[in-house]
Amino acid sequence: MWQGQYEHAIDAKGRTSVPSRFRDALGAFSAGSSADGAEGMVITSGLDPCLVAYPLSEWRAFEEKLSKLPRFDPHVVKLRRIYVSAAVETPIDSQGRVLIPPTLRAYAALEKDAIWAGMGRYAELWSKERWTRVTETTEDERRALASKLGELGL
Repeated sequence: MWQGQYEHAIDAKGRTSVPSRFRDALGAFSAGSSADGAEGMVITSGLDPCLVAYPLSEWRAFEEKLSKLPRFDPHVVKLRRIYVSAAVETPIDSQGRVLIPPTLRAYAALEKDAIWAGMGRYAELWSKERWTRVTETTEDERRALASKLGELGL
């Protein structure tokens, strides 16, 4: 499971370090391991203005579920356009970094400072500025969120 928030820089070549705890957790996602035992990672555009990173095995499970949805449903088509068409499998180099393609960096406005946010079975990668804006909440918003979570049984 990926959890926690980690701040990392984006270098001039578009690389960023994958948090060491996320790299360590990749072993727990062993179903999609390659022949050498290493788990790959897929990075794609998110529904929010961020990137979403999946261990390869989790991405494969997501694509399998997606393949069973109605092919011509406009919401499914839109999700495929946003998620699947932008997805890239990216290796983690020996220094623990991944290369974020220019189109994905532009989509998420990743220029210098980035936040990796663990979301359980996947992670989000945000520009620090956008992350700060999206996580700011008022007291009323927090109360409404607490109420909704109560309705959901959490």
